[in-house]
Amino acid sequence: MAHKRTLYYCLLMLSMLSIWFVPSLGDTDAQILIRFKSSLSNDNALNNWGNEPNLCKWVGLLCKPDQTFYGLRLENMGLGGKVDVDTLLELSNLTSFSVINNTFEGPIPEFKKMVKLSGLFLSNNKFSGEIPDDAFEGLKTLKRVFLAENGFTGHIPKSLANLPRLLDLELHGNSFGGNIPEFQQKVFRVFNLSYNQLEGQIPESLSNMNTSSFAGNEGLCGAPISPCNNTGFTPDNTKSVIPNQASSTQGKGKKHLILVTVIVVVAVVVLASIVALVLIHSNRRKRLQPETLGKQVNSQNNASFKESQSIDLTSDFKKGDDVELNFVREGRGGFDLQDLLRASAVVLGSGSFGSTYKAMILNGPSVVVKRFRHMNNIGKQEFFEHMQRLGSLTHPNLLPLVAFYYRKEEKFLVYDFGENDSLASHLHGRNGSVLSWSTRLKIIKGVARGLAYLYEKFPGQNLPHGHLKSSNVVLDHSFEPHLTEYGLVPVMNKSHAQQFMAAYKAPEVNQFDRPNEKSDVWCLGILILELLTGKFPANYLRHGKGGNVDLATWVDSVVREEWTGEVFDKDIMGTRNGEGEMLKLLRIGMYCCEWNVEIRWDWREAVAKIEELKERDSEDEFSSYVSEGDLYSRAMTDDDFSLSITK
Repeated sequence: MAHKRTLYYCLLMLSMLSIWFVPSLGDTDAQILIRFKSSLSNDNALNNWGNEPNLCKWVGLLCKPDQTFYGLRLENMGLGGKVDVDTLLELSNLTSFSVINNTFEGPIPEFKKMVKLSGLFLSNNKFSGEIPDDAFEGLKTLKRVFLAENGFTGHIPKSLANLPRLLDLELHGNSFGGNIPEFQQKVFRVFNLSYNQLEGQIPESLSNMNTSSFAGNEGLCGAPISPCNNTGFTPDNTKSVIPNQASSTQGKGKKHLILVTVIVVVAVVVLASIVALVLIHSNRRKRLQPETLGKQVNSQNNASFKESQSIDLTSDFKKGDDVELNFVREGRGGFDLQDLLRASAVVLGSGSFGSTYKAMILNGPSVVVKRFRHMNNIGKQEFFEHMQRLGSLTHPNLLPLVAFYYRKEEKFLVYDFGENDSLASHLHGRNGSVLSWSTRLKIIKGVARGLAYLYEKFPGQNLPHGHLKSSNVVLDHSFEPHLTEYGLVPVMNKSHAQQFMAAYKAPEVNQFDRPNEKSDVWCLGILILELLTGKFPANYLRHGKGGNVDLATWVDSVVREEWTGEVFDKDIMGTRNGEGEMLKLLRIGMYCCEWNVEIRWDWREAVAKIEELKERDSEDEFSSYVSEGDLYSRAMTDDDFSLSITK
């Protein structure tokens, strides 16, 4: 009887414990999301929530390959109501939250409770009011904050500026006022404070940002915009009020302005007359301009070209000029400068450096001629020595320099001809070209080997290539790649190099004008991402410094938020037994495009990892690869890829 009574009490205790503890296990993610939906208004876009058994097929949900839910992307849905942060807290895996372009309003919710957030996107809503100084306190993993186009007022919260891993910040189109705080993070991928009501001096740590980041804030001064001065700002960055002094100088200012205007108008008229006379004289002397060599039809999206008329530039060369074509390779020759200038030609392009064309020499070889107009700051002897050095380079993945022509105003460089056009034309052209995964792997291995050779031959140069991009990778009949326009940084005018050369788009050069030996590696990484995605790196089209969003940023955002299904070019998406190797190359590209130079791989690491890639995965490699999580997690755990991505 005692045993039965003991058993009875045990069962009773177990039942009571089950009542106490089962609720503490919490609802499923599906139940939590349904409760979160109930706090929203205009939720018609979420009609499949609860009706679809697979949570990862619910509208607006982000999942990893192992079907783990990790984010909400509820954008452009007309949603309103309340963002119930307390309910969102119950989603233990939630790291990304976006309600961009909806109708939410009122003060910013208490997102600081969500300590696991890495991305917060609230742009284009009707949120308003001041954001408390501690609104972002404790969010140590938050990297991306988008609050643009709302009605926020007051100061930029200090807790936002103190986020240790913040890399993307969009605050434009609000009414933030006061001074810009000192940001803990010194390097940003996206940074935009434009069109607010900010005032005072821009912190020195932000002086290398693009000027567009501060546009529309009339009270701001300091680099990179207009300098601060005592008439506009007092030392404590407040507006000075000296009405009497201002009014007394107003009359003098008007008279001075009128005088300056008259002088400028006269100077412009005189200058215009001189220019017109020079142009008329020049047109009489020149029988043929470079533009008449052929109409440029080569663009980023169309790499076709047309036959042009025969080249005849003899009228461009003054009497007494050195009319010799200087060959840099033994055994090459068989033609001279006049043969070259009179050869029939096909225009390959006309870009920022000058014209490029294929010259078909009568009874001679076909060559590529590149005409440069931005090498004027270097002496003849130094130029000759550098060209001889480039001509001595011999590698299967370099397009050989054959000869050069020197004149102070311009230079010709003559290369062997690559008969299969550039990599850019195959990736972005309209000729129906499709590059398989095996061909792309072959190309990137050749590019890496050619770049490694340049590093070895120019150990003292920060930028042994300097202009590595898909249009400067020429393919032969077997799709073997050959690098061109290499080694030209020492002979280029610095201002032109900074404005147009690919390596100067690397973050450390773009922001701080400090190229280093890893800046070419950045270009290699961009080329890898371009090869895998089929997307053109749009920031290469921008002249000068600027442009915060590039191909690397896009790839990073997709990999972190959506997994890799949106990354790869559709022409290689169906590759069988190669997915794992493609993912490895993608990861290599991301390491090469790491914004933090100290973490970015050097050329030896990058080339070594590229050489290890195979056309096909090892047995069960891909399935084991994706079973361990997404690309980011894998990069953090692999022994052979032990470095962490800090974007």
